[in-house]
Amino acid sequence: MPGPKPTHVEPDLNLPKSVDVVVIGGGIIGAVTALELSERGARVLLCEKGHIAGEQSSRNWGWVRLGLRDPREIPLMLEAQKLWDGLDDRVGRKTGFTRSGILFGASGRRGAQNLERWAQHVEGLQTGAELLSGTELDAVLPDHKTGLNYALYMPRDGRAEPQWAAPAIAEAARDRGAVLMTNCAVRSVDVQDGRIAGVFTERGRVACDSAVLAGGAWSRLFAGNAGIDLPQLKVLNTVLRASPVAGPETALWSDDFAIRKRADGGYTIASGHENMVDIVPDSFRLARRFLPAFRQEWRSLRFRWSKRWAVEAQEDRSWLPTDVTPFEHTRVLDPDPSGKVLRRAWASAQKAIPALQASELVQSWAGMIDVTPDAIPVISGVDMMPGMFIATGFSGHGFGIAPGAGRLMADLVADTTPCVDPAAFRLSRFTDGSRVRPDPGY
Repeated sequence: MPGPKPTHVEPDLNLPKSVDVVVIGGGIIGAVTALELSERGARVLLCEKGHIAGEQSSRNWGWVRLGLRDPREIPLMLEAQKLWDGLDDRVGRKTGFTRSGILFGASGRRGAQNLERWAQHVEGLQTGAELLSGTELDAVLPDHKTGLNYALYMPRDGRAEPQWAAPAIAEAARDRGAVLMTNCAVRSVDVQDGRIAGVFTERGRVACDSAVLAGGAWSRLFAGNAGIDLPQLKVLNTVLRASPVAGPETALWSDDFAIRKRADGGYTIASGHENMVDIVPDSFRLARRFLPAFRQEWRSLRFRWSKRWAVEAQEDRSWLPTDVTPFEHTRVLDPDPSGKVLRRAWASAQKAIPALQASELVQSWAGMIDVTPDAIPVISGVDMMPGMFIATGFSGHGFGIAPGAGRLMADLVADTTPCVDPAAFRLSRFTDGSRVRPDPGY
């Protein structure tokens, strides 16, 4: 089955000789960053090696959630939710955003206590968060057979359409003056006197004062060639699409499956906890830094040997601006979905949501999630290289938080007061002696 097709974005024809900012990567983070900077009057070039939203930005679940966020992300997600509310009007296109509500389920008293513990992080923030059980849960999720005893209900959480959102935002950036180049990989940065002076693309050099690396799963490879230590691994997530049926409006997460309604009346479904991790050379290079995360998440990670080892072992890790790079060899990272995960999630969803028994599996795909050792992103300048900025490592949380992340990144590039405190997302946390690990909450 072919993967999802994002809305096509026609590229501009001419590569500019100079701009103020080059954004490297045409996913939703790069697109929002380009929009924010363009709205502030900056001359922006958005460069994508393949096509806009070709990878994880069109392959994710489409959730816009505050629920069960790492506490360090909560202020940024609140900012993002405010921006999602007016995003369609702002960009003049549909993103599919709606506040449908999300339920986060738990079975047993221990699971309920974990939900209660997390809910304390949003007390007083007017999120409408409620802990439901019994008939209250049944009222929000009619006719379910989930076996869940408890759920955290986040009525202001919602959903949007990944295949629409990033292309709509990128087009809006162009409306404000940004140049969009697709099938145009940025090969490396041009550093002069210790700071960014430009970038080298496969079509030539572009002078700039700042560059933003928003390359998703490719960011570590690009950063390494520039001499920047960015600890990041990839995790494979499998997703399926089911045909339209009269099912629940509210999205649901549980251990067995996660489900949300689509704009076409169908459903996006995935495992609630199971992700594949391909063992690759970086698994060993970064093993010690990721050990706390592996220990905490071992129940949900499935490590495997696969062809990814050979692919990544053979990839160049350094190159010259005149060399053809890995970004040109693989325009779109399009991994195969896990059949085992697919079958389990589909069976669990049909059993728990009887309406789905009248639905059909229409499509399945997989995407590579860019993860960091503490499962929160890097949104930061690079201290050793003025003018260089990084927005990556969103660890599966990037789609929903993107409007806030793009605004924060633009604030840092423009050197204006940041919309939220960026300290938690600084790149230097990996080298300054900070205790780097995922939040031990839910």
